[in-house]
Amino acid sequence: MMASLQRRDLIALIGGAALGWPMTVRAQQPPLPTIGFLDASVETAAKLAAFYAGLRTEGFINDHNVAVKYVAADGDYGQLPGLAAGLVHRNVAVIAAAGVPAAFAAQAATSTIPIVFAVGADPVAAGLIASLNRPGGAITGVTTAAADREQKLIELLHEAVPAATAFALLVNPSNPAVAGQTRAALAAAGAMGLQVNVLSAKAETDFDAVFAGLAAAHAGGLAIAEDELFISRGAQLAALALHHGVPAIFQYREFVMAGGLMSYGSNVAETYHQVGAYSGLILKGAKAADLPVYEATRAEFAVNLRTANALGLTLPPELLNRATQVFQ
Repeated sequence: MMASLQRRDLIALIGGAALGWPMTVRAQQPPLPTIGFLDASVETAAKLAAFYAGLRTEGFINDHNVAVKYVAADGDYGQLPGLAAGLVHRNVAVIAAAGVPAAFAAQAATSTIPIVFAVGADPVAAGLIASLNRPGGAITGVTTAAADREQKLIELLHEAVPAATAFALLVNPSNPAVAGQTRAALAAAGAMGLQVNVLSAKAETDFDAVFAGLAAAHAGGLAIAEDELFISRGAQLAALALHHGVPAIFQYREFVMAGGLMSYGSNVAETYHQVGAYSGLILKGAKAADLPVYEATRAEFAVNLRTANALGLTLPPELLNRATQVFQ
Protein backbone atom coordinates (compact mmCIF):
# COMPACT_ATOMS: atom_id res chain seq x y z
CA MET A 1 0.00 0.00 0.00
CA MET A 2 2.76 2.40 0.97
CA ALA A 3 4.78 1.49 -2.15
CA SER A 4 1.73 2.09 -4.35
CA LEU A 5 1.20 5.52 -2.83
CA GLN A 6 4.84 6.38 -3.30
CA ARG A 7 4.67 5.36 -6.96
CA ARG A 8 1.54 7.46 -7.49
CA ASP A 9 3.17 10.40 -5.72
CA LEU A 10 6.27 10.01 -7.87
CA ILE A 11 4.22 9.84 -11.08
CA ALA A 12 2.20 12.87 -10.01
CA LEU A 13 5.38 14.73 -9.19
CA ILE A 14 6.96 13.87 -12.54
CA GLY A 15 3.74 14.68 -14.41
CA GLY A 16 3.42 18.02 -12.66
CA ALA A 17 6.99 18.89 -13.46
CA ALA A 18 6.47 17.88 -17.09
CA LEU A 19 3.49 20.19 -17.34
CA GLY A 20 5.68 23.01 -16.18
CA TRP A 21 8.51 22.35 -18.62
CA PRO A 22 6.96 24.01 -21.73
CA MET A 23 6.21 27.16 -19.73
CA THR A 24 9.76 27.22 -18.44
CA VAL A 25 11.13 26.77 -21.94
CA ARG A 26 8.90 29.53 -23.29
CA ALA A 27 9.99 31.87 -20.52
CA GLN A 28 13.61 31.28 -21.48
CA GLN A 29 13.11 32.08 -25.17
CA PRO A 30 14.76 35.36 -26.21
CA PRO A 31 12.42 38.32 -26.82
CA LEU A 32 11.41 39.14 -30.37
CA PRO A 33 13.50 41.78 -32.14
CA THR A 34 11.60 45.05 -32.10
CA ILE A 35 11.22 47.66 -34.84
CA GLY A 36 10.31 51.11 -33.60
CA PHE A 37 8.01 52.89 -36.04
CA LEU A 38 8.31 56.63 -35.42
CA ASP A 39 5.62 58.53 -37.31
CA ALA A 40 5.59 62.32 -37.48
CA SER A 41 2.05 62.15 -38.80
CA VAL A 42 -0.75 59.79 -37.84
CA GLU A 43 -1.40 56.08 -38.21
CA THR A 44 -3.15 54.95 -41.38
CA ALA A 45 -4.19 51.42 -42.27
CA ALA A 46 -2.67 51.65 -45.76
CA LYS A 47 0.71 52.77 -44.43
CA LEU A 48 1.06 49.99 -41.87
CA ALA A 49 -0.37 47.30 -44.16
CA ALA A 50 2.28 48.13 -46.76
CA PHE A 51 5.01 48.18 -44.10
CA TYR A 52 4.00 44.74 -42.78
CA ALA A 53 3.84 43.40 -46.35
CA GLY A 54 7.38 44.60 -46.94
CA LEU A 55 8.55 42.87 -43.77
CA ARG A 56 6.94 39.63 -44.95
CA THR A 57 8.99 39.67 -48.16
CA GLU A 58 12.05 39.27 -45.93
CA GLY A 59 10.45 36.57 -43.79
CA PHE A 60 9.26 38.67 -40.84
CA ILE A 61 5.70 38.57 -39.49
CA ASN A 62 4.54 40.98 -36.81
CA ASP A 63 4.03 39.33 -33.40
CA HIS A 64 5.48 36.07 -34.75
CA ASN A 65 9.19 36.61 -35.26
CA VAL A 66 9.32 40.40 -34.96
CA ALA A 67 7.52 43.02 -32.88
CA VAL A 68 6.60 46.50 -34.10
CA LYS A 69 6.28 49.35 -31.61
CA TYR A 70 4.34 52.17 -33.29
CA VAL A 71 4.47 55.73 -31.89
CA ALA A 72 3.07 58.84 -33.58
CA ALA A 73 3.41 62.59 -33.05
CA ASP A 74 0.16 63.36 -34.92
CA GLY A 75 1.79 66.35 -36.62
CA ASP A 76 3.16 67.81 -33.36
CA TYR A 77 6.91 67.88 -34.04
CA GLY A 78 7.66 68.83 -30.44
CA GLN A 79 6.77 65.28 -29.39
CA LEU A 80 9.27 63.62 -31.71
CA PRO A 81 12.48 63.90 -29.61
CA GLY A 82 10.78 62.26 -26.62
CA LEU A 83 9.20 59.54 -28.76
CA ALA A 84 12.53 58.80 -30.44
CA ALA A 85 14.32 58.69 -27.07
CA GLY A 86 11.70 56.23 -25.82
CA LEU A 87 12.40 53.87 -28.73
CA VAL A 88 16.14 54.09 -28.11
CA HIS A 89 15.54 53.32 -24.43
CA ARG A 90 13.63 50.19 -25.47
CA ASN A 91 16.76 49.18 -27.40
CA VAL A 92 14.85 48.58 -30.64
CA ALA A 93 16.73 46.86 -33.44
CA VAL A 94 15.63 49.30 -36.17
CA ILE A 95 13.79 52.63 -36.27
CA ALA A 96 11.44 53.21 -39.21
CA ALA A 97 10.93 56.97 -39.43
CA ALA A 98 7.97 58.38 -41.37
CA GLY A 99 8.58 61.98 -42.44
CA VAL A 100 11.57 64.32 -42.52
CA PRO A 101 11.05 65.59 -38.93
CA ALA A 102 10.83 62.00 -37.65
CA ALA A 103 14.01 61.05 -39.50
CA PHE A 104 15.91 63.97 -37.96
CA ALA A 105 14.54 63.15 -34.49
CA ALA A 106 15.67 59.53 -34.81
CA GLN A 107 19.07 60.58 -36.11
CA ALA A 108 19.52 62.94 -33.15
CA ALA A 109 18.51 60.24 -30.67
CA THR A 110 20.95 57.54 -31.79
CA SER A 111 24.04 57.03 -33.90
CA THR A 112 24.07 53.24 -33.56
CA ILE A 113 20.51 51.96 -34.11
CA PRO A 114 19.82 51.66 -37.86
CA ILE A 115 17.22 54.06 -39.25
CA VAL A 116 15.02 53.51 -42.31
CA PHE A 117 13.19 56.68 -43.34
CA ALA A 118 10.34 57.54 -45.66
CA VAL A 119 10.55 61.19 -46.71
CA GLY A 120 8.92 63.38 -49.31
CA ALA A 121 12.00 65.55 -49.72
CA ASP A 122 15.47 65.13 -51.20
CA PRO A 123 17.30 63.56 -48.22
CA VAL A 124 20.68 64.77 -49.46
CA ALA A 125 19.56 68.40 -49.82
CA ALA A 126 17.81 68.15 -46.45
CA GLY A 127 21.06 67.03 -44.82
CA LEU A 128 19.94 63.57 -43.72
CA ILE A 129 22.47 61.59 -45.76
CA ALA A 130 25.65 62.03 -47.76
CA SER A 131 24.40 60.55 -51.03
CA LEU A 132 21.58 58.40 -52.37
CA ASN A 133 23.84 55.50 -53.38
CA ARG A 134 25.99 55.53 -50.22
CA PRO A 135 23.95 57.14 -47.44
CA GLY A 136 26.68 56.77 -44.81
CA GLY A 137 26.15 56.32 -41.09
CA ALA A 138 23.41 54.00 -39.85
CA ILE A 139 20.65 55.41 -42.03
CA THR A 140 18.91 54.76 -45.35
CA GLY A 141 15.36 54.72 -46.60
CA VAL A 142 12.89 55.79 -49.26
CA THR A 143 12.40 59.17 -50.87
CA THR A 144 9.25 60.13 -52.70
CA ALA A 145 10.72 63.46 -53.79
CA ALA A 146 10.24 64.16 -57.47
CA ALA A 147 11.87 67.03 -59.30
CA ASP A 148 8.57 67.95 -60.91
CA ARG A 149 6.26 67.51 -57.91
CA GLU A 150 5.69 71.15 -57.00
CA GLN A 151 5.57 72.00 -60.67
CA LYS A 152 2.89 69.36 -61.18
CA LEU A 153 0.78 70.69 -58.32
CA ILE A 154 0.77 74.18 -59.83
CA GLU A 155 0.25 72.85 -63.37
CA LEU A 156 -2.74 70.77 -62.34
CA LEU A 157 -4.31 73.66 -60.46
CA HIS A 158 -3.80 75.85 -63.52
CA GLU A 159 -5.53 73.26 -65.72
CA ALA A 160 -8.42 73.01 -63.28
CA VAL A 161 -8.75 76.81 -62.93
CA PRO A 162 -7.28 78.20 -66.19
CA ALA A 163 -8.56 81.74 -65.60
CA ALA A 164 -6.59 82.12 -62.37
CA THR A 165 -3.30 84.01 -62.53
CA ALA A 166 -2.31 83.56 -58.88
CA PHE A 167 -2.24 80.58 -56.56
CA ALA A 168 -1.12 79.96 -52.99
CA LEU A 169 1.30 77.42 -51.55
CA LEU A 170 0.77 76.25 -47.98
CA VAL A 171 3.97 75.24 -46.15
CA ASN A 172 5.00 74.43 -42.60
CA PRO A 173 8.03 76.60 -41.74
CA SER A 174 9.02 74.03 -39.10
CA ASN A 175 9.62 71.41 -41.78
CA PRO A 176 13.30 71.15 -42.81
CA ALA A 177 12.21 70.63 -46.43
CA VAL A 178 10.31 73.91 -46.68
CA ALA A 179 13.03 75.86 -48.53
CA GLY A 180 13.19 73.35 -51.36
CA GLN A 181 9.42 73.09 -51.61
CA THR A 182 9.03 76.86 -51.84
CA ARG A 183 11.86 77.34 -54.30
CA ALA A 184 10.52 74.68 -56.68
CA ALA A 185 6.95 75.98 -56.59
CA LEU A 186 7.99 79.58 -57.24
CA ALA A 187 10.23 78.57 -60.12
CA ALA A 188 7.49 76.45 -61.71
CA ALA A 189 4.90 79.21 -61.38
CA GLY A 190 7.27 81.81 -62.79
CA ALA A 191 7.90 79.65 -65.85
CA MET A 192 4.14 79.60 -66.50
CA GLY A 193 3.67 83.31 -65.89
CA LEU A 194 1.77 82.72 -62.66
CA GLN A 195 2.13 84.19 -59.19
CA VAL A 196 2.39 82.08 -56.06
CA ASN A 197 1.84 83.46 -52.58
CA VAL A 198 3.47 81.39 -49.83
CA LEU A 199 1.34 80.94 -46.71
CA SER A 200 2.54 79.28 -43.49
CA ALA A 201 0.99 77.12 -40.80
CA LYS A 202 2.87 75.58 -37.86
CA ALA A 203 -0.26 74.25 -36.15
CA GLU A 204 -3.91 73.69 -36.96
CA THR A 205 -4.70 76.89 -35.07
CA ASP A 206 -3.08 78.71 -38.00
CA PHE A 207 -5.48 77.29 -40.59
CA ASP A 208 -8.17 79.96 -40.26
CA ALA A 209 -5.61 82.68 -40.91
CA VAL A 210 -4.34 80.76 -43.93
CA PHE A 211 -7.76 80.64 -45.57
CA ALA A 212 -8.36 84.30 -44.73
CA GLY A 213 -5.05 85.01 -46.47
CA LEU A 214 -6.23 83.20 -49.59
CA ALA A 215 -9.03 85.68 -50.09
CA ALA A 216 -6.71 88.63 -49.48
CA ALA A 217 -4.23 87.28 -52.03
CA HIS A 218 -6.98 86.64 -54.60
CA ALA A 219 -5.59 83.12 -55.00
CA GLY A 220 -7.43 80.99 -57.51
CA GLY A 221 -6.38 77.78 -55.80
CA LEU A 222 -4.24 76.26 -53.05
CA ALA A 223 -1.34 73.81 -53.37
CA ILE A 224 -0.51 72.11 -50.08
CA ALA A 225 3.14 71.13 -49.67
CA GLU A 226 3.93 67.72 -48.20
CA ASP A 227 4.11 67.94 -44.43
CA GLU A 228 3.19 65.57 -41.63
CA LEU A 229 1.01 68.17 -39.89
CA PHE A 230 -0.98 68.61 -43.08
CA ILE A 231 -1.22 64.83 -43.61
CA SER A 232 -2.61 64.34 -40.11
CA ARG A 233 -5.11 67.18 -40.69
CA GLY A 234 -5.90 66.35 -44.31
CA ALA A 235 -9.63 65.93 -43.78
CA GLN A 236 -9.80 69.25 -41.94
CA LEU A 237 -7.93 71.04 -44.73
CA ALA A 238 -10.22 69.47 -47.34
CA ALA A 239 -13.29 70.65 -45.41
CA LEU A 240 -11.90 74.16 -45.01
CA ALA A 241 -11.06 74.42 -48.70
CA LEU A 242 -14.57 73.35 -49.66
CA HIS A 243 -16.15 75.68 -47.09
CA HIS A 244 -14.17 78.64 -48.45
CA GLY A 245 -14.78 77.62 -52.07
CA VAL A 246 -11.07 77.10 -52.80
CA PRO A 247 -9.85 74.51 -55.32
CA ALA A 248 -7.04 72.68 -53.51
CA ILE A 249 -4.51 69.99 -54.33
CA PHE A 250 -2.43 67.87 -51.96
CA GLN A 251 -0.18 64.86 -52.43
CA TYR A 252 -2.25 62.06 -50.92
CA ARG A 253 -5.38 60.35 -52.19
CA GLU A 254 -6.88 60.42 -48.69
CA PHE A 255 -7.23 64.20 -49.11
CA VAL A 256 -9.48 63.67 -52.13
CA MET A 257 -11.41 60.93 -50.35
CA ALA A 258 -12.10 63.46 -47.57
CA GLY A 259 -13.48 66.03 -50.05
CA GLY A 260 -10.38 67.75 -51.44
CA LEU A 261 -10.46 68.53 -55.14
CA MET A 262 -7.27 66.83 -56.38
CA SER A 263 -4.19 64.94 -55.25
CA TYR A 264 -0.96 64.15 -57.02
CA GLY A 265 1.84 62.32 -55.30
CA SER A 266 3.60 59.14 -54.37
CA ASN A 267 2.07 55.72 -53.98
CA VAL A 268 1.85 54.97 -50.24
CA ALA A 269 1.93 51.21 -50.80
CA GLU A 270 5.18 51.37 -52.77
CA THR A 271 6.83 53.67 -50.25
CA TYR A 272 6.09 51.79 -47.05
CA HIS A 273 6.47 48.35 -48.61
CA GLN A 274 10.09 49.29 -49.29
CA VAL A 275 10.55 50.70 -45.77
CA GLY A 276 9.37 47.34 -44.42
CA ALA A 277 11.61 45.38 -46.79
CA TYR A 278 14.69 47.44 -45.86
CA SER A 279 13.88 47.03 -42.16
CA GLY A 280 13.72 43.27 -42.70
CA LEU A 281 17.03 43.23 -44.55
CA ILE A 282 18.69 45.06 -41.66
CA LEU A 283 17.26 42.56 -39.17
CA LYS A 284 18.90 39.85 -41.30
CA GLY A 285 22.28 41.56 -41.02
CA ALA A 286 22.48 44.16 -43.79
CA LYS A 287 24.05 47.50 -42.94
CA ALA A 288 21.88 50.57 -43.50
CA ALA A 289 24.83 52.51 -44.94
CA ASP A 290 25.21 49.88 -47.68
CA LEU A 291 21.57 50.05 -48.81
CA PRO A 292 21.06 52.77 -51.44
CA VAL A 293 18.13 55.09 -50.87
CA TYR A 294 15.14 53.80 -52.81
CA GLU A 295 13.52 56.39 -55.06
CA ALA A 296 9.77 55.73 -55.27
CA THR A 297 8.61 56.62 -58.76
CA ARG A 298 4.96 55.58 -58.97
CA ALA A 299 2.61 58.57 -58.85
CA GLU A 300 -1.14 58.76 -58.29
CA PHE A 301 -3.47 61.46 -59.55
CA ALA A 302 -6.93 61.53 -58.00
CA VAL A 303 -9.89 63.85 -58.62
CA ASN A 304 -13.12 64.39 -56.70
CA LEU A 305 -15.87 65.27 -59.20
CA ARG A 306 -18.43 65.95 -56.48
CA THR A 307 -16.12 68.61 -55.04
CA ALA A 308 -15.54 70.08 -58.52
CA ASN A 309 -19.30 70.40 -58.96
CA ALA A 310 -19.67 72.01 -55.53
CA LEU A 311 -16.99 74.54 -56.49
CA GLY A 312 -18.66 75.25 -59.83
CA LEU A 313 -15.73 73.86 -61.81
CA THR A 314 -15.98 72.01 -65.09
CA LEU A 315 -12.77 70.03 -65.30
CA PRO A 316 -11.43 69.52 -68.84
CA PRO A 317 -11.72 65.96 -70.21
CA GLU A 318 -7.98 65.77 -70.89
CA LEU A 319 -7.33 66.40 -67.17
CA LEU A 320 -9.81 63.74 -66.09
CA ASN A 321 -8.39 61.24 -68.58
CA ARG A 322 -5.01 61.43 -66.85
CA ALA A 323 -6.46 60.68 -63.41
CA THR A 324 -5.65 57.29 -61.94
CA GLN A 325 -8.80 57.52 -59.79
CA VAL A 326 -11.92 59.64 -60.06
CA PHE A 327 -14.30 59.93 -57.11
CA GLN A 328 -17.90 60.61 -58.19
